[in-house]
Amino acid sequence: MSVVEKLFGQTRDGLDVFSYSLYQADGSFCTILSYGCILQRLLVPDRTGMMQDVVMGYDTLAEYEQRDNPYHGALVGRFANRIENASFEIDNKRIQLSANNGIHHIHGGFKGFSRIVWQADAFESAEGSSVRFYYLSPDGEEGYPGNLDVQATYTWTADHRLILAYEAVSDQKTVVNLTNHSYFNLNGQGSGSIFNHLIKLDADGYTPIDDQCIPTGSIVSVDGTAFDFREFKRIGEAIEAKDPMIASVGGYDHNFVVRGPSNALRACASVFEPKSGRSMQVMTTKPGVQFYTANSFKPCRGKEGVQYERQNGFCLETQHFPNSPRMAQFPSPFVEPGETYRHITVYKFGVASGPVAVL
Repeated sequence: MSVVEKLFGQTRDGLDVFSYSLYQADGSFCTILSYGCILQRLLVPDRTGMMQDVVMGYDTLAEYEQRDNPYHGALVGRFANRIENASFEIDNKRIQLSANNGIHHIHGGFKGFSRIVWQADAFESAEGSSVRFYYLSPDGEEGYPGNLDVQATYTWTADHRLILAYEAVSDQKTVVNLTNHSYFNLNGQGSGSIFNHLIKLDADGYTPIDDQCIPTGSIVSVDGTAFDFREFKRIGEAIEAKDPMIASVGGYDHNFVVRGPSNALRACASVFEPKSGRSMQVMTTKPGVQFYTANSFKPCRGKEGVQYERQNGFCLETQHFPNSPRMAQFPSPFVEPGETYRHITVYKFGVASGPVAVL
């Protein structure tokens, strides 16, 4: 086990940004940046033992600072995903947020946690190589009430688990919803389409959306629909289904209701890539997971000069349901003063002979 800290670059404002590479003895490692707590690299073996980077991203800080960076690898918050009309109420008081997605709010606003330079400490934990990031979000930032003290700890283990542990405490009632926005391709970043990946979601229901990707407030059974991933299904086959809700956004950008009790760490997704044999299992303590197939992705140059195209990666964003500050019927994202928000997500990587062997 080891942690290597390096200067990654300076922001446009002259702030130093560091990278933290967490290594294991077999050569697997991940690199996280103090800018946005970005998961910049993640190298894991395929069935032959070849290490490849399975997350999309950029080589330089300037690229991550681009306005059109689609949240590559970032920690997003204070509230991940969408809030309708960029507003909600706390105790009958209207809270107005920044509207950075048309008239709506998404992923914490114009800056959000994904564009913040965090303080960091690297250390060796009982489970593996770790780095803990810190940020104090001031009252009123992007419109959110309360001074929010946030910590995010990333740990890379010998058995190829990436553990993300979030904590936050506010001095006022507020909403908190933190997640990671990595784009994965288990055949290796820059290897093209994700359509041959097979995915299984531990979800019996999902939250339908309107034409602006805002949940309608209902929870619908996946049974008999194109949203039924209770058994492994090829991503391309699912996207090509003629479901109007999929067609309207050009793929999947939907919240699935994770089976089992919230606040308990449980499985929410499994993915298998046949060519490489790589598998990924995702566990979470949150009630939902957003399955996103990079439908709005604009072609660009990625790491090592490779070309990224639309639907070359997928996201599994563990979360409170989108728009839940406005939907009393959804699990509550509200945090009382002094109450500690906690959230754990685990991405476990391996190799398998087939999708059934992933489980």
